[in-house]
Order: sequence, then C-alpha cells, then structure tokens
Amino acid sequence: MNSRRTFVKKGIAGLMAGSIASLPEKSNAAPAKKEDTFKLGIAGYSFVHFKLDEALEMMKKTDVHYLCIKDFHLPYNSTAEQITAFHQKLKDAGVTGYAVGPIYTKTHQDIDNAFDYAKRVGVDMIVGIPNHEDLKYVEQKVKETNIRYAIHNHGPEDKLYPNATSVYNYVKDLDPRVGLCFDMGHNRRDNQDSVADLGKYSKRIFDIHLKNVTEATKDGKTCELGRGIIDIPAFVKMLRKVKYTGSCSLEYEKDMKEPLAGIAESVGYFRGVCQAS
Repeated sequence: MNSRRTFVKKGIAGLMAGSIASLPEKSNAAPAKKEDTFKLGIAGYSFVHFKLDEALEMMKKTDVHYLCIKDFHLPYNSTAEQITAFHQKLKDAGVTGYAVGPIYTKTHQDIDNAFDYAKRVGVDMIVGIPNHEDLKYVEQKVKETNIRYAIHNHGPEDKLYPNATSVYNYVKDLDPRVGLCFDMGHNRRDNQDSVADLGKYSKRIFDIHLKNVTEATKDGKTCELGRGIIDIPAFVKMLRKVKYTGSCSLEYEKDMKEPLAGIAESVGYFRGVCQAS
C-alpha cells in the first residue's frame, strides 16, 4: 500500500511539474510598438541654397529618406535622361522623391506644365498654389491624370490661402484628389490651432510641411521643432488618431545657409516624441 501511495504521489508530482513546465515564461520585455502609418521626410525648399548632392548628404546624416522635389534640384524642362539620372542619384542615397512643389501657377498653361512635369518625374502628387478661378481646371487635370493636387497655405501674408480652413473651403466640393499640403507653421502664424485643424481636415490633407514657429502672428518665425509654440506631442497624437498615412516633411527655414544643425535637432526631436508617446 505504501509503495502504491508513493507511486501516486510521484505521478501527481510529475503531472504538476509537466504543467508548470508547459506554461509560457514570463517576459519583462515591453510589447512591440506599432509602427506609425506616416513617414518623415524633408521639403526640398529647406535646401534652397544647396546643390542636390549636398542636400542628399544632409539627408543621409539625419537618416531621412523622403523628399518633396523642388525645381532648383530638378528643373521643369528636364529631359527624360536627366530625370532618370536624378532618380538614380536619389536611389543611391536611399531617398525617394514622393512629390513635386510647391509650384505657383497663374494660367491654365502653367497648370498644364505642372501636371506634365509631375507625370514625367513619375510622382503622384503636386504641391501647388493655383488662383481661385483656376480650381475647376485643376480638378479637371486631376481627373485626367489621377495625380493628386495638394494646395499649400502660406500664412497671414497669403491672400489666396492663409490657413487650412481657407484651403478646405475651396476644395471641399471638388474631386477628393484635390486637397491640402498642410503647412502647420504658417497655419499657426495665422493664429489657427494646427492640432485641431489636422483633426478637422485630415481626410483632405495629403502632405504636411512639418515646422514650428515662435509666435501666432505674422511676425512668427520658423524655429527648431521642439522650441516653438505648437505642441508637437499633441500633433503626433492627432496624426495617430486620424491615421494619417502621408509624409510629414520638415520644412526648415531658419539658418537656411547653415541648416544641418537645426534639421538634425528637429528630426531627432520628432523621432523622440514618436518613440516616447
């Protein structure tokens, strides 16, 4: 009897040990962070004083891989061979050109030229500033080409599109491929709430010019991303809330002849905010 009891006890002990062994090990590791749907880029205007090779070197140093293409790096009259060489240079640097602009237009011919340029460059979006009376023609070109058109707001000095609301009111009844390039800094300089406006107009925001400013007036200046009056953590939170899928392209307009330090600080700050929140 004693031997039987011993056998049963050993069997139970073995079953318990097996059950414990089969339990998953407790991990102290934090759960994997979900990757954001938006990407960080740089607006080409940030490099207005630099040749393409110099601009790409700064992008390499700051580990940024998306560029909104400006015509001083790829002229409007570029040949097919020049466009191919341009893209190869970007590819070699690990950079993708995702849009062209901003492009100002005054006539229908200007608009035709802009769409032709975008088509030849091989991008699906134009950042533009058209006259109000030409918006229906822009819509027509969008329908013909399936190239999206994002209207850029430029703050209180801009009589056409000072803020996001002014753009939205003009495009809301147009084809949904006509929308906004939301310059959050200029929007704030016009005393608008850039975080709230991102939430309001997100469905028509195709591109964002990421920047901060010193004050909510026409005298506000662009500054390093973490040093201005726009709440960047709140802005990132809103990007996630609305599930924004486009580019947030840093447009750095301070110290434009020596921008690398400010670009690096701004890129690092934005990434830090994204990682911490």
